[in-house]
This record gives sequence, structure tokens and C-alpha cells, in this order.
Amino acid sequence: MSKLVIVGTVAFDAIETPFGKTDKILGGAATYIGLAAAQFDIDAAIVSIVGGDFPEKYISLLKKNKIDLSALEIVKEGKTFFWSGKYKNDLNSRDTLDTQLNVLADFNPKVPAQYKDAEIVMLGNLHPAVQLSVIDQMSTQPKLIILDTMNFWMDNTLDLLKEVISRVDVITINDEEARQLTGEYSLVVAARKIQQMGPKYVVIKKGEHGALLFHEDQIFFAPALPLEEVFDPTGAGDTFAGGFAGYLSKTNDLSFDNMKNAVIYGSTLASFCVEKFGTERMQSLTKAELQKRLKQFKNLTQFEIELS
Repeated sequence: MSKLVIVGTVAFDAIETPFGKTDKILGGAATYIGLAAAQFDIDAAIVSIVGGDFPEKYISLLKKNKIDLSALEIVKEGKTFFWSGKYKNDLNSRDTLDTQLNVLADFNPKVPAQYKDAEIVMLGNLHPAVQLSVIDQMSTQPKLIILDTMNFWMDNTLDLLKEVISRVDVITINDEEARQLTGEYSLVVAARKIQQMGPKYVVIKKGEHGALLFHEDQIFFAPALPLEEVFDPTGAGDTFAGGFAGYLSKTNDLSFDNMKNAVIYGSTLASFCVEKFGTERMQSLTKAELQKRLKQFKNLTQFEIELS
């Protein structure tokens, strides 16, 4: 079992969907990633920052899930990062209503000494300069560095982002972002171009239409599990990344075939995340529920065919 370092936001979210709305609730990329990775009982640490307004109950929740918080900086006089958004009827698009960086504006990540030799680093969606700082702090070269990013950084810090991309092994982005980054409509061509930038593996997330994994000339596709209800898609991509990284940390097998399994685990965990607002569903998720849904996933995708 490998050590996993998770870098990202621990935050407050206020969310509105066609099914309801919330006040401030627990959110942030690192939170979703950590709760998903916690399903694998691994040695994981979150590197992030919060303000003095961050409730003790949330800290207790993360600790209960055996997530190391020694690198969670608490600025007592500061306020926690806050994001508010409203989803449209199709749940595939949303409007950001408010973003307050607060303590995140001056975030200088510090990787704990005991995790500087971590085998796997999960760089959640953050400023590329913060992501680079974490890579530079590792005392040994990680076996796998996974990057999650978004179009905002492509629009505003493209050169820095490309530097991060050149130093990672896996990148996870959605189809729209893959097309923006490369200028290619075909996701196969886009993935090839991204591999030329540095990553050996490219994961392109397609929301309710599943995810694609690319490595050299190999392609693997995992569908999304058809759900009766999708309540709130916030954090689904981060949950996918957490499941992907957590499974690889647990198995310590970084082969392409095992990454296929990691994609399935990530997709399955993301299917739980969207069932309730924010991190609520991930907080109560049990291993028995996960195993049951994995069997559903297997039945959905497995078939036999005679080739003539």
C-alpha cells in the first residue's frame, strides 16, 4: 500500500440545482478526493488551508475517515474558501454566483516530512503554481503524479499549467477542457497531443457519458452507471479522481490494465456522489454499498460474443 498526498481545496459550497438549494456545506476538491480515497483504507494526507470559521465537526469527519490532517493549515483570523453555484435544468452546465478565495489567496502548501516520499501525489484543481510547489517539495520522485485541472487555468495561466502537465504522469480533464487545451475536436487526437506534452496516461471525463483512458495507442472506455436520479453533480469529477488515486494506492499496481480497474472504481464512486447535495452521500457511503454497485457495473458492461 502506497502513501497518497492529496492537494486541493477544503471549502464551503452553497449549491442550487433544480431539486433544491443549500446554505454553506462542506465542499472542496481535496475533501471529495479524500472521502473517495478513504474507501480503500490507505495512508492519505490532505494538504490544504481553511479559516477559523471551519467547523470542528468537519475536521472530525475527515479524521474519522483516517485522513491525515497534519498539513491542513488553519488560519484562525481568516475565512475559508467559499464557492456558490447554480445548475441549469440539464445539470451539465452551471453559473458561478460567488467565489471568495479568502485564505486560499495566500496558500503556500507545506507537504509533511513523513509524506515527502509518497509514492502517489494527487494534484487537485488549484493554481498551477501551488501544484508545482508540491511537486518540488517531494524528497523522492513519486511513482505516479496525477493532475486534475480546469478551463479557468487554461484561460489565465496556460504557460504555468503546461509546465505542470509536463511533469505529471496522469492528467484527468473533461472533454470540453481536452478540446480547449489542444484545439482538437477528436478526443483521440486530443489525447495523443496531451500525451506529447508529458503525461503517459490521459483520462477524459465525459460526465453522464463515462470516461476514456488513453495510454500510447491503447484506449479504454468506461460508461457511467445509469442512475434514476442525479441530484447534484458538484464534486463528481473530484470523487472520480479520488477513487482512481485511492485504488492505485491500495493495489500499488500502476499497469494500464490496473488503471482500467481504477477508472471503474472512480466512476462507481462518482455515481454515489451525485445522489445527494455536496459531500453528504460520500460521508455515509459504506464499503458494502460500493461492492454492490461494482457488481451492477460489472453486469452492465460484461458480455460474451462469438467472433466469426
